[in-house]
Amino acid sequence: MNHKICKQICAPLKLLFFILFFSSTYSQYVFKTDAIPQEISLHNYTKIVDVGQRSLDIKYVIANYNILNPRKLQTDNDDLGFTQNNFWSKTEIQNPTNFKMNYYLETARPITDIVELYIVDVVSGKITTKISGDNLDYSKRSFDNRKTIFKIKIEPKDNLQLFLHLKSDGEVIKIPVKLYSAEGFMEIISNEQLFFGIFYGILIIAAIIYFFFFFALKEKIFLYYSLYVLFVGLLQFALDGFFYKYVTPFAGWFSNHSVLFIAIIAVFLSGKYSELYLKVKVNSKKIYLLFNTAYVLLFFLLFCIIFIPSILLFSYISINVLTLVFLLLIVYTIIYLYYKKKPVDSFFTAGISFLIIGFGIFILYNFGLLPNNFFTQNSSKIGTGLEVIFLSLSMSNLIRNLKNEKDELNRLALIRSQEMNELKSYFLSNISHELRTPLNAIMNLIDSISNEVQDDKIRKNCQIIKYSSHSLLSSVNDILDFSKIEKGELKLEKKQFDPERVLENLKNNATNIAKEKGLKFEFSKSDAIPDFLIGDVVRLHQIINNVLNNAIKFTSTGFVNFNVDSELKPNNKASLILTVSDSGVGISKDKMERIFDSFSQNNIDNKRKFGGLGLGLYIVKTLVDMQNGTIEMESNLNEGTTCVITIDFDIAAEQKKIEPAKPVIYDLEGKSILVVEDNPINQMVIKMITKKWLNTSVMYVNNGQEALEAMKINQFDIVLMDLQMPIMDGYEATIAIRKGEAGVQNTNIPIIAVTADVMETTKNRVKEIGMNDYLSKPIKKETLYEIVKRLV
Repeated sequence: MNHKICKQICAPLKLLFFILFFSSTYSQYVFKTDAIPQEISLHNYTKIVDVGQRSLDIKYVIANYNILNPRKLQTDNDDLGFTQNNFWSKTEIQNPTNFKMNYYLETARPITDIVELYIVDVVSGKITTKISGDNLDYSKRSFDNRKTIFKIKIEPKDNLQLFLHLKSDGEVIKIPVKLYSAEGFMEIISNEQLFFGIFYGILIIAAIIYFFFFFALKEKIFLYYSLYVLFVGLLQFALDGFFYKYVTPFAGWFSNHSVLFIAIIAVFLSGKYSELYLKVKVNSKKIYLLFNTAYVLLFFLLFCIIFIPSILLFSYISINVLTLVFLLLIVYTIIYLYYKKKPVDSFFTAGISFLIIGFGIFILYNFGLLPNNFFTQNSSKIGTGLEVIFLSLSMSNLIRNLKNEKDELNRLALIRSQEMNELKSYFLSNISHELRTPLNAIMNLIDSISNEVQDDKIRKNCQIIKYSSHSLLSSVNDILDFSKIEKGELKLEKKQFDPERVLENLKNNATNIAKEKGLKFEFSKSDAIPDFLIGDVVRLHQIINNVLNNAIKFTSTGFVNFNVDSELKPNNKASLILTVSDSGVGISKDKMERIFDSFSQNNIDNKRKFGGLGLGLYIVKTLVDMQNGTIEMESNLNEGTTCVITIDFDIAAEQKKIEPAKPVIYDLEGKSILVVEDNPINQMVIKMITKKWLNTSVMYVNNGQEALEAMKINQFDIVLMDLQMPIMDGYEATIAIRKGEAGVQNTNIPIIAVTADVMETTKNRVKEIGMNDYLSKPIKKETLYEIVKRLV
């Protein structure tokens, strides 16, 4: 009986003991004497209570904690959500040992605004206060660390209650409640420093490199990518507490809003970068519209943060939602492009995938669905780091593609440039032909008329036409020479010439032109000029003629003087020193440096007043430089100009100077000439020249094909061949003749190219196909006779 009663009493006592024991173990962590752990999670011994917007003091919380309806922490990483409420947690720890313990308590995320720790000694009732949080001046923190860490000293036999007060401005609040020993804390800090060094190092290097690529390639996508990497790094920098610690340690408004600002900019840059990389605007107008709509929402959110602070809680939720929206837009665009079978870089896809995985793990961690450890805490960094690595690889592919595109564009541009050069050459050749053909007729007709008429007035008018024709021919030559200079085709000839004869002709022309303008022209020359020099007489004539014409053109009243001196030099050389001075308009000092530039005139008024192409002095300077000469010009505005040109020539072998007698009678002694020319005017000019030749027969045909037929049935001694003709041109006809298609007896017949085309390529082609000489239009009767006589 007694045994039965004893059993009935013991059962309730055991139940009560069980309840008391387990209740005590839940609410209080007790250190064991046999082991001091390196890391302790106190979530099983912690209760949390949400008191809303009420501001409670610690004494009230201590006295009334149990009636505030606290709940147990479910995990070591409980997520309290996006909130502006006040939270209070309570944890009890007991040290029954005789050892003094030092621990570090991790309590909340680094970006939590207010974190207050109250340590209550149960025995003495003493309350110790420690504070942290990024709404507080960093220097006032209880413990100098970017994290919300508190250093706790636990004396032997201590029984402590830890009350935590947490509050934020709307960001997610988390409460890990972990204790770390000094050794454990140092190990975590060391691991974090290594990891953060690698992570931020990668981001900084990528941002700098692609910023340099932007300056090098001038492609906006590199700027967006560089800034995106920079702001992603800044966002992580802020979430880790570094931004607050090093950039805004005095807290304040910007410090409290920095995460939002940086996040908005980072999300915008990720969208712009992805939009440009995936060519959204080109590939899909609808997706492009969605991107722009998302940008508008981002900037609206930024406006609200600045001007409507009451919706700060909503702002934190909104930026997370918009981040998700942009990720979905990027993923949707990639899927769309794959569906449309458009190229998408695999590295870009991999980078976005790692970002999504990393942030997916981080979001699950934020909601308390994954344990609190180093990997889950830093999953967003790992995802971002891998994203940056793979996106950088994709950007490298982009650089290679851009390089290939530019190489292809350069190749096409080169082809186009070659085509344009060919077209330009064709155009210049054609315009030369078209202009020289009528000039050929005009100059020869005027020359013939002026020799035949006796009326002085008609002769004077003929001279005016002749000078005007020479002026037009000079302009045409300037254009063609400019083209040759640009293409590097201008070449100098070395032939023996009589300098005095050249100078005499130039003096006579200048005298006539100056006399018409009412100018005083004086010419003087040294007796030391050698009888014969070796050089390019045509270019010498062109140099002096251009300078003299400029002097006369830009002088309205006064004088133009032309002086020629000579100086003997070693190695059988002589310098010609040509000095042209005038009393013309002059050149201002500030424009002297540009006077030898192409298409240059003293000023726009001169262009209107005096005309000209502005190529004369440019060509003169080029020709002088090609002959290793010098040109010096001195000028004063409205006072005149002096130009001194010095060119060295080889002196020809000593011989008595004999004036070549111009033939009064031209006699070919029964020779026959075939003229192949399609232009009736040019035929008329040649008829006019050759009709005065004695014992000469001339036959005319209109193209190369007629020439071949004529040569098969007639005997000719020489052929004057035009180059540009219908049916068969002069090139084709010459090749056919040399091949024997006009008869074996004609394969070596002398052929003279008579053409208005003076391009260097034409001269070279003429030699290549076997023509014997080259004569440019307008034709000079003396030159034509001399060449024909020499070849027959």
